[in-house]
This record gives sequence, C-alpha cells and structure tokens, in this order.
Amino acid sequence: MLEKIDEDAETVKEDRVNRSATIEDVARAAGVSRQTVSNVINSPQIVREETRARVADAISRLNYAPHVSARRLRTRRSSTIGIHLDPYAGGISGVVLDRFVHALTEQAGERSLRVMLYAARTPEEEIRRMGDLREGGEIDAVVITGTFPGDPRAEWLLERGVPFVSFGRPWGRDDVGAPSHHWVDVDGAAGTAEATRHALATAGPRVAFLGWPAGSATGDDRERGWRRALDAGDVRAAGWTPIRVVSDENVARARDVAAHLVASDEIDAIVCVSDSLAVGAHLAAVAAGRPALPIIGFDNTPAAEALGLSSVEQLPEEVAVGALDLLLGGAASIEHRAAEPGSAHVLVEPRLVVRETAPPSVQP
Repeated sequence: MLEKIDEDAETVKEDRVNRSATIEDVARAAGVSRQTVSNVINSPQIVREETRARVADAISRLNYAPHVSARRLRTRRSSTIGIHLDPYAGGISGVVLDRFVHALTEQAGERSLRVMLYAARTPEEEIRRMGDLREGGEIDAVVITGTFPGDPRAEWLLERGVPFVSFGRPWGRDDVGAPSHHWVDVDGAAGTAEATRHALATAGPRVAFLGWPAGSATGDDRERGWRRALDAGDVRAAGWTPIRVVSDENVARARDVAAHLVASDEIDAIVCVSDSLAVGAHLAAVAAGRPALPIIGFDNTPAAEALGLSSVEQLPEEVAVGALDLLLGGAASIEHRAAEPGSAHVLVEPRLVVRETAPPSVQP
C-alpha cells in the first residue's frame, strides 16, 4: 500500500511541474478522497490517526499550501464572508447556530479568509445589509441561515451573482436533484428516524412525537423521520394509532402540551423536534411521577446533557466544513456527504447521543 502511494506521489509531481499542488493532488498521492484531505485540514479530530498521518505526509512531500484553495475569493476585494447573526432570544436551541458560526469563523481563518457578522431582524433588512456590505466592498460572499420556502434572500443573491451557500436547503420541489443554489443541511428526518428506532427497540412500540405546528419546513422534515420509522416498525399492526402533538418553541408551553400525554398510560416514549420541547416534556413527566419516561430531543444542547436526556447531535462543525467546501470549490469539485454525484449540496448525517437514564429533576 505504501509503495503504491509513493508511486502516486511521484506521478503527481510529474503532472504538476509548472503548477502548484491542489487538494486533488494530495488526495491522489495519499490514496484517499478529496473530502478526507479537507477533513484532515479542517477537522482532523474526525479522521483516523493512520489516515491523518498519510495525508500529512502527502501534503509535506507535495508542498501543498491549504490556503491556496481560498484563492478564488482572495482575488476579489476583501477575502471576507458575511453571515447573519441571529438576534439573541434566549432559550435552549440557539446554541447550534452559535457553534456553527464559531466553527465557520475558525475554519475560514485556516483558509486565510475572514468572517464578518451582521445583524438584521427580518429577511428584508438582511437583504439591505448584504447590499450595503457588498457595495462597500466589505464582503465577497455570504452564508445565509434559517432558509424557508420562497426565501427572498436566495433570490436576491442569485439575481446579482453573489457567491453564497445556505445552511438549510432551498425547500423547493427538487432540492437534491436540481437545487437552485448551493446548500448544506443536517438530515433531520434521518435523525428523528434513528431516535424513533432506538425508542422502539428499548422502550416499546408506542412512540409519540412532540413537534412544531405544521408548516415549519425543518419541523415537517423531522416529523417525516418519525413517521417513516413507525411505518417500518409496523406499529399500527399492534393496534396503536401514532400520537402527534405540537407546541411552539417554548419549554413552558411544551410542558403544558405534554402533560396529558405523560399522565396516561398511552405512550412508551416521546421523540421531540427540539431539545426545548424535550425539556418541557421531561418536566411534565417528572410532575406526573414518570421521571424515567424515555424522551429524546434534537440538538444535543447542554440542557439535554444536564438532564440526562438522549438527543440528536447536529454536528454543526461538519456543516461549517461543508459550507466552505461548496463556497470555495463549487459543485464540480466537491465530494458530497450522502449526496448524489454532480449535485450542489452537502447533507450531513446527524448522530443520536444516547443517555440511558435521567438523573432526578426538581419538579416545576
């Protein structure tokens, strides 16, 4: 294997006599994928030590400079990526976007780029802020978050040819096969499906869902994962009709909504659309004398960890890597996670963090 890699490295050297090494050159020399090289550079902790060493050796032998992948943006005006900073609203689940912004800033710095944060209260105000920053030469590209159907920000950026990528899919008719722009997202349906399968296997067939009101693209996607797992488990054959209740993104409201669920003997577990709703459901379960009722959240926030609740981890650091890869490289040069060849998106598969028992909680 090492001999073959050495031969590939020599071939790469011969092929690039008059040009700088690229990330593809490093990947070929190390015998790995382009994405693995990117992970070694930007998120080495997720790559096996043996693979990291092989890639590092190829980088050294080829004199590859990771920051050259950012040349496309550096040849413009500011080498700066703009991203909207959501207004502080308290709560639990906002920590995910905080982690994403932190990771994006850190990894952009490793590629010799900067990140500029800007505030806006509405999509229309955000468009005005992007326009001002773009016109003033302060940003060259944009990352937008919190996408929704008919998002005017994406349309504005496309019309003006501004390089951008969204954290959140376009929510069109065919976001995977024919997306309107580059996007990276977490596969919410896969996350809730995994959570539901775990609950079915460990708690029983009566797994309820506590979600947001219908019409939320992200919430509807996560609900689909729950339904898909229940259908695969054929729970209706056991004579139980799936129970779905909804709440706004509010702990107190979720506690009130979940109270009638946990007070009866109609459910074995609850899968929730977010950690905020999971915390509310847990408080209701404690008040009803069922503190050990399995409740699974989504976001894996410190609040879920503190209460001992299982939760789906979004991996925002992986989302940041995918966003920068798409923004800097374009669809043709990206090896997508869980994506069809030739598409322009990265779909990050979340992971379920299982906490078997919850510690005693103080009743509200």
